[in-house]
Amino acid sequence: MTDPDSIPSDTARHADTDMRAIAHFLQRQSLTLATAESCTAGLIASRIAEVPGCGAVLRLAIVTYDPGAKTGVLHVPRETIDRHGLTSEAVSLAMARGMSGYTDASLVIANTGVADDGADDGTPPGTQCFAWRFRRGGAVPDDIEFSETRRFPGDRNEIRMAAASYALSRVQHYHTLAARR
Repeated sequence: MTDPDSIPSDTARHADTDMRAIAHFLQRQSLTLATAESCTAGLIASRIAEVPGCGAVLRLAIVTYDPGAKTGVLHVPRETIDRHGLTSEAVSLAMARGMSGYTDASLVIANTGVADDGADDGTPPGTQCFAWRFRRGGAVPDDIEFSETRRFPGDRNEIRMAAASYALSRVQHYHTLAARR
């Protein structure tokens, strides 16, 4: 496990700068953020919360680590979990859609994945599935969704932190794509 104190200060400053840049991008674009998190367990929201003034963009975060919470709180259809598995883009998209029912945030980021030891279904450790859902005009049929699957190296917490940072690092890319539609 990496000792947080052993991270070179320039690396820590770079990560802080990236989060500030992402938070400022959200502000400049008048985007508000909600997160529906499983494997990252709130780290996506936490990374934005590190930035002073983040209250202008961060609206809501829900952690649904347990499959029952995904179905009960975020209304992820059980058949989606059964068909695609917990670590799937289909589940991350369903989580983002479910979160949209709780908030008027213009962007929902969702994450589900495996941090260590792999899953019962054979999903390798480090596999993370993401969804980004942009609300356009406030009407659900106009929402624009993107999803990705990535695999990160490292121990449990390194994977979770990398996944949280990655989810936020893709906001500008997907916002640009959403604006073209």
